[in-house]
Amino acid sequence: MPDRKPTVRKSGASRPAAQDTSPVGKTSAGKKAAVNATPEKPAAAKKAAAKKAVTKKAAVKKAVAKKTAVAAEPAPAKKTAAKKTAAKSAAAKKTAAKSAAAKKTAAKKTPAKKTPAKKAPAFKRESRAAMVRRAHQINHELAELYPYAHPELDFTNPFELLVATVLSAQTTDLRVNQTTPRLFAVCPTPEDMAAMDPERLEELIRPTGFFRAKTKSLLGLSAALRDRFGGEVPGRLEDLVTLPGVGRKTANVVLGNAFGVPGITVDTHFGRLARRFGWTTAEDAEKVEADVAAIFPESEWTMLSHRVVFHGRRVCHSRKPACGACAIAPLCPAYGEGETDPEKAKKLLKYELGGQPGQRLKPPADYPGQPAPPMAPPVGAS
Repeated sequence: MPDRKPTVRKSGASRPAAQDTSPVGKTSAGKKAAVNATPEKPAAAKKAAAKKAVTKKAAVKKAVAKKTAVAAEPAPAKKTAAKKTAAKSAAAKKTAAKSAAAKKTAAKKTPAKKTPAKKAPAFKRESRAAMVRRAHQINHELAELYPYAHPELDFTNPFELLVATVLSAQTTDLRVNQTTPRLFAVCPTPEDMAAMDPERLEELIRPTGFFRAKTKSLLGLSAALRDRFGGEVPGRLEDLVTLPGVGRKTANVVLGNAFGVPGITVDTHFGRLARRFGWTTAEDAEKVEADVAAIFPESEWTMLSHRVVFHGRRVCHSRKPACGACAIAPLCPAYGEGETDPEKAKKLLKYELGGQPGQRLKPPADYPGQPAPPMAPPVGAS
């Protein structure tokens, strides 16, 4: 058998590596490739991871911001609600305060309409006999209260009383009493007055008001007395009412106080009190006179007139009667129309009951008050 030559490897020469086709070889090759590729993939992954992290952080920040916004939003709402509630409560307090003030005001105003005024219906249901008895009781009480009642016009004869009564229309007796001394000093008789110059007479009676109309009446009645009655004032109602400016009221004043003929004088005071006392419901003076005359005897008519007028001027005023200081309050159906508090009512009393001068410059001797002052002389008069 021939000898084989040994194969000699040259130095520096390399053999091509045999390709490993086995599975194991493939795996190791894959691993090597993966190892060789690894440096590229981690960098990309890191970038992606970083981006995700940034995105997550942004998302977290947004979520936190939203939560914060959501958490922060209710606070203003709560504040606004609190403000609204406070405003509502303040408004409620104001309303309550106003209501309380209104109640207080109503409570203050209430005394003007006090309950005692509701006593009237009890009197309205009374029989006529009961009303008459009560009327006589009132007259008795007034006689006790005003034993000095008298006509509040100064006069010395029927003519002066007639003239003073005509002048008393639409003015006070005080103003008439302050005016008549000068008038009667110039014309003391009907003849003197009838001969007066109208303008001169107007000047003398100007303080009483309505002086032109009154001048016409005085000149007319003076001429009538001179021409028809011999310069004397007649003593009959039928004759007196024919004189210019003389009606039933004036005639009854003259007849009752100058001639002693009983008569009921229905002036504004008498009519007002007669209605308040429940003696009549009439407004017409003649009807009032007839209703009252049917209640009282004729002998009482003149003094009844004085007492009622006295009470109307001093206590039972037109606008604000002094009910709390009235001696006949228990007998009066109109009690409560005026001031019922005794202390406040006392301040409403007038003339001698209120410590003030009366209306006559020359009152009767039994008058307990002070006489009225004379009229002050005109400015610049000597």
